[in-house]
Amino acid sequence: MKDKTMKELTPSNIVDELDRYIIGQTDAKRAVAIALRNRWRRQQIEDTLREEILPNNIILIGPTGVGKTEISRRLARLAGAPFVKVEASKFTEVGYVGRDVESMIRDLTDFAVNMVNAEKTKEVQAKAEDLADERILDILIPPVRKPQHPVPQPQPQMQDAEQPQQDTASEEYQNQKTREWMKIKLKNGEMDKKVIEFDSQTQPTVGMQVLGPVGMDDMGINIQEIMGNLMPKKRKKRKTTIAEARKIIIQEEAQKLIDMETVQREAIRRVENSGIVFIDEIDKVAGGSGKGHGPDVSREGVQRDLLPIVEGTNVNTKYGVVRTDHILFIASGAFHVSKPSDLIPELQGRFPIRVELYSLTEDDFVQILTTPQNALLKQYCALLETEGVKLNFTDEGIREIAVIATHVNEQVENIGARRLHTILTTLLDEILFDVPDKIPDETVQITKEYVNEKLDKIVKDRDLSKFIL
Repeated sequence: MKDKTMKELTPSNIVDELDRYIIGQTDAKRAVAIALRNRWRRQQIEDTLREEILPNNIILIGPTGVGKTEISRRLARLAGAPFVKVEASKFTEVGYVGRDVESMIRDLTDFAVNMVNAEKTKEVQAKAEDLADERILDILIPPVRKPQHPVPQPQPQMQDAEQPQQDTASEEYQNQKTREWMKIKLKNGEMDKKVIEFDSQTQPTVGMQVLGPVGMDDMGINIQEIMGNLMPKKRKKRKTTIAEARKIIIQEEAQKLIDMETVQREAIRRVENSGIVFIDEIDKVAGGSGKGHGPDVSREGVQRDLLPIVEGTNVNTKYGVVRTDHILFIASGAFHVSKPSDLIPELQGRFPIRVELYSLTEDDFVQILTTPQNALLKQYCALLETEGVKLNFTDEGIREIAVIATHVNEQVENIGARRLHTILTTLLDEILFDVPDKIPDETVQITKEYVNEKLDKIVKDRDLSKFIL
């Protein structure tokens, strides 16, 4: 997380950024904005008190499709923080088949290592490109090799011995000039289609069968790396275009320039201080009315396994030990059947901030269709523009789509903004199929009448809308 960027990200700025992608849900945006800003504030405090300040974890409560996951994902992207999304229902208590809860921290650390590695690669990109160009030039125009043991000549022939030295110097000069000329052509892309053969580094693959529900990754052991260090790295001949070879060689050279120990240390630091774990479907592991019988015992077991991770513990990963004390946990759930109070008291206490997200209204749907940078209508317009067809949605047509989405959510099942995907796919099905063969017009108008013509029958037939919309 860059300090300058985070300093500029005040809570109001964070909410403004989230508004560009997510409609409504102001309370949830305010809660996550404060939580993110508090992380930066904590970094400015002296070490003695800094360790004592723990993050206030959040539970987002609301129906599906209202923006719970999107808020968390955009927040992490905004902060440049390691982020992982997990589903609570995938975990089971120890002894049952399923993932170990600690695996979420290992996934988060993997993500952070890849993130830092990508950043370091960018830093050494220019140097790696130069080294790659030199390797390619060595293949195309091998450098002149100086004789290592010149044959000693008798004293009278000293004058004749100077001639080969002059020839060698001239040859070196010509070679250098040719390499410089070729390097310019290489950088300009003039040599991209030429095919060359080069040595590429390959990591030996190690096959290993793991018996039982726990994999080596869940145990924090990197078998591939252990065996890779024991076995020598092989090089194999590859024949590709220079453009492709350059990409491969740049990658190899960049990895040589990067100190992986530094990358891993930085990744662990980021995970511990700015990592965000989004636990979805936490309501699925909350006890219901039948607590203490059947599968609910396992649900409570998952909660008890989650508790130390959220409270703060040390998790062994293949990169080292990671402390979870200052990782921000954001949980979410619809809580249709259960309530947040059905979670075990200890886990409730670790999620002190609870925010309710509201069902989307007709006006919200209109905004979702048009306002965000990645709005659905903009996506469909961009897709058809590649075929030379322009889609025009009238205001009445957009409003009618929103009306239908609201109506179907009320009548069938409320799946929030995801309903717009099903409606638009059905609405534009004929156009998407006929373009470019059967639609000669360059512009297609989507009016209120067109929307009703395509969707009216499906919406009115409730049984049909259950299957289609």
